[in-house]
Amino acid sequence: MTTLRTTPFSLSWGASVYAKVVARNIYGNSLVSTEGNGAIITTTPDSPINLTEDTSLRTKSTLGITWTKAEFNGGAVIIDYRISIAQVGGSYSVLASNLVNPSFTAIDLTSGITYQFKVESRNSYGYSAYSDSI
Repeated sequence: MTTLRTTPFSLSWGASVYAKVVARNIYGNSLVSTEGNGAIITTTPDSPINLTEDTSLRTKSTLGITWTKAEFNGGAVIIDYRISIAQVGGSYSVLASNLVNPSFTAIDLTSGITYQFKVESRNSYGYSAYSDSI
């Protein structure tokens, strides 16, 4: 990707790429192949940012969470988000996936336990790294 994104190509994220191939052996070069069906330069998106608690949704067993999509989407539209949860010091597990809006309300939480959340965004190439946790 780095080669295609820099000089002399300078292709942007989301650009279509087509390639032709020439094979070479001791007798010389083959004919040029027909061009392939193309590929699109993409990568995973950046992590969501500004993960915060929506305190207006807080109850003894409920927490609301909001975030902002990252500026860089990897050259492809963000499809959805996945949110993970952990008790402080514990391992994270997926709480919800296929979220299309940048917000979520966690329900049925245990009063008195401190939870941490982090979010990933997904495009057609895959998931981003995790956001900072709250």
